[in-house]
Amino acid sequence: MSDSWQGPGARDPQGPSTGSGWGQQARPSEQGQQPDRAPRQGRQQPYPARDARQQPYQGHPQERHAYAHPPRQHVHPHPHPPEQAHQAEPRAESPERAEAPEAETAAPDVDAPEGDGETSGSRRQARRRARGKDGVRDGARDGARRRRRRRGGLLKVVAFCVVTAVGSLILFRGNELLDRLGTPTAPDKAAETPAPEPPDPGRVLQVIAHPDDDLYFMNPDLRYSISAGSPVTSVYLTSGEADGINAGSAKAATTKPDKPAYAEARQNGIRAAYAKMATGDRGSPWTRTVVPTKGGGHAEVDVLMAKPQVNLVWLQLREAGTVYETAPNSLHGLWDGKIPRLDSMLTSGTPVKQPFSYSKDQVVQTLVGILEQYRPTTVRSQDPTPGRHPDTKRYTDHQDHFYGARFVQLATAAYAKDVTDRPHFAVQNYAGYINGSLPSALDPDEAKEKLDILGTYAWLDRQNHCNSPAGCGDLKISDQPGGNRWSDSINYARGTSTNWLTSDAQQGLWAFKVLDGQVAVWHRAGPAGRWKGPDLLPGTGMDPGVSTVTLADGRTAVFGTRTSFGAKPTDYRREVVHAVQKQPGAEQFTEWQSLGTPETADENWTSDISAPAVSVDGTGQLAAYVRDGAAGLRGRVQQPDGSWGPWEKYGGTDLHGSPATATDGAGRRMVFAATSKSVVGWTQPTPGAPLGQVTATGLPDTTLPLTADGREGGVRLWFRKPGSGNVRTALITGEGGLKVSQMTDLGGLQGFGSVTASGHLLAGRTAGGQLGSEAGSGRPWERSPLLFVGAPSSTMTGKGLVSLAVVGLDARLYVTSSADVPNAHLAPWQPVGPRNAPPSLPSPVSPTSPASGPAPAAP
Repeated sequence: MSDSWQGPGARDPQGPSTGSGWGQQARPSEQGQQPDRAPRQGRQQPYPARDARQQPYQGHPQERHAYAHPPRQHVHPHPHPPEQAHQAEPRAESPERAEAPEAETAAPDVDAPEGDGETSGSRRQARRRARGKDGVRDGARDGARRRRRRRGGLLKVVAFCVVTAVGSLILFRGNELLDRLGTPTAPDKAAETPAPEPPDPGRVLQVIAHPDDDLYFMNPDLRYSISAGSPVTSVYLTSGEADGINAGSAKAATTKPDKPAYAEARQNGIRAAYAKMATGDRGSPWTRTVVPTKGGGHAEVDVLMAKPQVNLVWLQLREAGTVYETAPNSLHGLWDGKIPRLDSMLTSGTPVKQPFSYSKDQVVQTLVGILEQYRPTTVRSQDPTPGRHPDTKRYTDHQDHFYGARFVQLATAAYAKDVTDRPHFAVQNYAGYINGSLPSALDPDEAKEKLDILGTYAWLDRQNHCNSPAGCGDLKISDQPGGNRWSDSINYARGTSTNWLTSDAQQGLWAFKVLDGQVAVWHRAGPAGRWKGPDLLPGTGMDPGVSTVTLADGRTAVFGTRTSFGAKPTDYRREVVHAVQKQPGAEQFTEWQSLGTPETADENWTSDISAPAVSVDGTGQLAAYVRDGAAGLRGRVQQPDGSWGPWEKYGGTDLHGSPATATDGAGRRMVFAATSKSVVGWTQPTPGAPLGQVTATGLPDTTLPLTADGREGGVRLWFRKPGSGNVRTALITGEGGLKVSQMTDLGGLQGFGSVTASGHLLAGRTAGGQLGSEAGSGRPWERSPLLFVGAPSSTMTGKGLVSLAVVGLDARLYVTSSADVPNAHLAPWQPVGPRNAPPSLPSPVSPTSPASGPAPAAP
């Protein structure tokens, strides 16, 4: 880390002198602040914020630091999220409390006559008469005492059996419960349930190309995170200056171009939108501060005074100015080496006054420095491989979007490699312009809320609430704030697989997720063993989202895609890779083996391949399938000798997202893919045979993605109803070709994204971002307060239990389970592994008073 990034206060015992750029803030004990411990009302505890009136330590006036949630900020994971109405935990007294040794001396004598009018005094006299000279009870009293002891012992046994039975119903509650069950006669003090850990809402860092990309393509996830109290930082790579005309279509021809002013207006609109999401008041004030960057330039950092966990970082680089056409002075040109440096485009109102320029490496280092500063547990970025339109070969997304995302890939890889004192982090990628041609993923209420925020950004009322001569929002989009139906949808570009949790023959559980660019493994041996992990498998560059499959010999195989970079821009490459357990149940896996890619060069389709869908048919034959850049299905099949056949073309057009595959009761493999209008499928005529021709299923249009599971003799699909979020299902059989039956709408809690299904259990993201679940046919859907990354996953554990897992925004695994019976409930969620943060982190610093003055082009 360069000196400019050591942080204010790194060398100053007086506190955060702000002359060094981004940096640490004083710890809670140094500032007299305590985290907010108020009870939560149905949502995660907001991040503790200091009183905005309290003044921070003062440093150099020209470089005063204003970060609100710097590195080493004190937050905690959430082992037992509150308000889990549907997660009813069976309760029984612990064996220690059931024993109740004190009660023996307070109870009435078991031999005392009842109902004879004897007073307590006469009973005491009778007991005294029954004693001998040495004070020892006679044989009758000894017999009574032995009977009481036997009765107390019986109570102990009964209580222990009750607790053991409860434990068998929730085998996966975690190591704390197992420890307590293992010492039933321990003293009460040792057996007390430890206090729940305060929740950790995670620390979210978003990197986007233009002001408004977050509002169009990452919302409502952005709003959910802010509402949950997560520290959220959004980093804008370019100023988004476009042609400099801040006007709707009616006035565009008569409005004078002013690129710095238009870029400032977009900043004002973003500040208003974030303030409204965080406080309900678009005029809530911000501080605006200059901070030196690790890349050698300067950034503007804005901190929301009322909610200082909300930060905006403006890098203010020049944008491309065109979606598709060649523009050397752009992130694309810098990436490809067409220019050695990219200049800044400073906005008219920014406190940054000195222009600068960045080389490719300096952009990467700037982002690495931001990651070091904010120490996120979830990193959000745009899709680095969006593909091209098959007919025109034009990019399906803005070039700034995906080349900006590639800079994020380089930066997160460097950060993961070079910075060791940091928490684990997960990455989530978001689809961009393509959302406009897909079925709407959001229900009407969510879409309206999203459009409302965009209306704030677009400055629809024209009131000068920001006191800026540049304007208070982006008038270019005021004619159509929703864009090309972008306000109706949100889609993850990767990480939609729901089969990353799996079980083995010994009822052990295995979970696989990508953290820090590597595949993380969590493992619980047997039905009640201790969890281990996360352990990172060797091999970097892994893209979000992996899938697992159980091979014929019981080993688990893990599949995903990997991105690699080379010396030349054309060396950018994505390929399918897999690793296999060395033996069933073993914790050792083979090295990653490459299956290559059906794409010959990045320039053809921007390396646009989906995550692989994998399955084993009735003959034990393993196959992997991807959607390629031309929107068709491709696949490779493993041969009997262990080698792999070539990438075969299976046809299909207009495919989107990742395919889904499963095997029916006859051992036939089926593959399905969503189009913009319906669902198409392929099936083997017999196990071991090649896939047949692509077949229309006749299903209605569906949002992405699909989930498939072999059951009821066929393969059952789950998907969501567009514009609703309701979960639908249909059974597909393969005898004599694909046939669809039992199309059913299961309802739900709106929401979007993947649905996981195992046994009786369905679960997926709800409106509000939490996990929703249905624990039995006809049961109402219920909500858990967990916010999570990517998709949930579930698996049958033995014959009678379903296990369910998510990775939270804190990059920590959370697991629950349920008996596979009617009227079941989920056990309490249990975090696995250590907290994903150091034990002591500084508190946020309240901002100084606002700076004087105010606080698309394509998005």
